[in-house]
Amino acid sequence: MAQLGRPGRTATVKEKLWARWKAGESVTEISRAMSVGAKSVRRVLSSNGGCFPRPKKRSSRALSFDERKFIAIGLDDDVSLREISNRIGRSASTVSREIKRHGGRKRYRPVEAEWRAQQLTLRPQPCKLARNPELCALVAQQLAQRWAPQQISGWLKQHFCDNPEMNISHETIYRSLFIQARGALKMELVKHLRSRRSMRRSKDAINDGAGRGQIVDAISIRERPAEVADRAVPGHWEGDLIQGSHNSFIATLVERKTRFVMLARVRGKETSVVVPALSAKMCTLPEAIRKSLTWDRGLELASHKRFTIATGMAVYFCDPQSPWQRGSNENTNGLLRQYFPKRTDLSRHSQATLDAVALEMNQRPRATLGFANPADTLASLLR
Repeated sequence: MAQLGRPGRTATVKEKLWARWKAGESVTEISRAMSVGAKSVRRVLSSNGGCFPRPKKRSSRALSFDERKFIAIGLDDDVSLREISNRIGRSASTVSREIKRHGGRKRYRPVEAEWRAQQLTLRPQPCKLARNPELCALVAQQLAQRWAPQQISGWLKQHFCDNPEMNISHETIYRSLFIQARGALKMELVKHLRSRRSMRRSKDAINDGAGRGQIVDAISIRERPAEVADRAVPGHWEGDLIQGSHNSFIATLVERKTRFVMLARVRGKETSVVVPALSAKMCTLPEAIRKSLTWDRGLELASHKRFTIATGMAVYFCDPQSPWQRGSNENTNGLLRQYFPKRTDLSRHSQATLDAVALEMNQRPRATLGFANPADTLASLLR
């Protein structure tokens, strides 16, 4: 695997990082799983436009990183070059050239030597668009017309079926956009893509609900039963996330009839994190008051089917940019800011603290309940 970017991360670490990215994990998930800063992860990914680099095969004649470490140890011990070459099974001339090429006896460092050697072996071939100006101009023209790379590729195959030089795969178009080192297509053309993202994302991430604005099989709030809208029976909930500094979040849940509040600690806003936390919280309640959940269009609930299977609750999604359709939840979030001010790190609050805040909220009298409190109101309905 070729080293990308500055020296510092080993090839093994970068290989694992790219594997996680290809599997559909977000920058945040990779950063947390590998204990690497998010900026470092993004730097490695952006160096290749988010496109998974092709594996690089090392020649058997090239020195390995372990051999370079043995050379460095020998130099530190002031061992002769011939003795070092005997230890690693290489010729003395090979060891001599290696040391001279990478700083000499006093400045030789195996990590830097490995990185520089890999950079010297890179021989990138110009991509098809760079070799064919006519094809490149045609692809750029269609991108500017907001055609998707798949549409361009299919159209070219139909109109130039007898000319393979005028055919190109959609993946090559994407790589030419996101890997600017290819020098074929200008980065400005990315704004004409539907996603407008600056890095290539894995198909697995899109299928898992991470695509922008895409929630598979979302049921609109307009299909919600009338008993939910008029608050006739308990068990219908509204939910949302409130955000703090450093990408910290708290999940908030409000029962529509009684205004009963529940809070859940979440480690991020990815659907793989939020859905299990919400499911566990809702399953602490009796089945009688687990009927439905209304959420906004946030992708944190992209895996809503898993939530429904775990809790038995139907999930309805609000119209875009319509917070008033979750009025109780929006009002509650405003009240919660008294406990969790904006621009504070919400991750510092334990689940026990959140439960204490929810209990205090549920014991406060509410004008909309005739100055009864949500806890007593819900308890009376369950008797």
